[in-house]
Amino acid sequence: MDFSIELSESEIEKFADYLYQKENAKATINKYMADIKKFLSFLADDKRINKKVLLQYKEWLAQKYAVNSVNSMLAALNQFLEFLNVGKLKVKRIKVQKQPFLQDQKELTEKECRKLIATAMAEGKEQLALCIETIACTGIRISEIKFFTVERVKSGKIEIYNKGKYRRIFLPKVLQRKLLSYCHNNQIAEGWIFVTKNGKLKDRSNIWREMKRLKEKAGVAESKIFPHNFRHLFARIYYKVTKDITGLADLLGHSSINVTRIYTATTETVFQKKLDKIVEQEILECTT
Repeated sequence: MDFSIELSESEIEKFADYLYQKENAKATINKYMADIKKFLSFLADDKRINKKVLLQYKEWLAQKYAVNSVNSMLAALNQFLEFLNVGKLKVKRIKVQKQPFLQDQKELTEKECRKLIATAMAEGKEQLALCIETIACTGIRISEIKFFTVERVKSGKIEIYNKGKYRRIFLPKVLQRKLLSYCHNNQIAEGWIFVTKNGKLKDRSNIWREMKRLKEKAGVAESKIFPHNFRHLFARIYYKVTKDITGLADLLGHSSINVTRIYTATTETVFQKKLDKIVEQEILECTT
């Protein structure tokens, strides 16, 4: 006999509180709630769900969205089903063979990063330039800039609490000097460094918009300009220099090295060049 349940609006509200009690990040809660509302929209007037309906939803998503987006939405749905104590209805994510490369149009180079920083400075946006430098030099998430206080920067060590765990990152001396100089020049004696004119913590969506405005003068494609890309840049450079993926995972706050591997991937162009070199030098040379 097929198992089914009927959803109510109150359960949706309780799910948000459930995620909060589990100490999920605000961005995660917002994402999950948006995904569940999308599921409700798919259901329309009939809020009864069973395995057949869930599989139809999965198929519907697959026809409309990229596979990574589909799996992300299914993850939210499965969390919701767990919350409802109907884990038996959970649906499997779509299997994807991991590619050993990134899309060329999204990889930010060191030169492009320097261009963005220089452009921000030229436009009098020193705080934005420092924000970019801070992410690119430490590998933090944009949501973690709140941990950059005058007191912590003076100590040279930043204690970060995110996703249910603590980690400590060390500040490069040159970045520490720049941040302290900025604080001194802007009369920031204590507390958060990245603040608005009213003294409130800078919102990450505002920072993203400010970054996007640099694209034309910096000559950098918009597809490459988003906060997380500077974190990826840090990871690639760190791994290229040290080859220490375990240390990098600790710095980035990853629980699994498999997640860190995504950050160290090369582009399709670099992958193609490596493949061509191997074939030309090691394989075809033996047959000619």
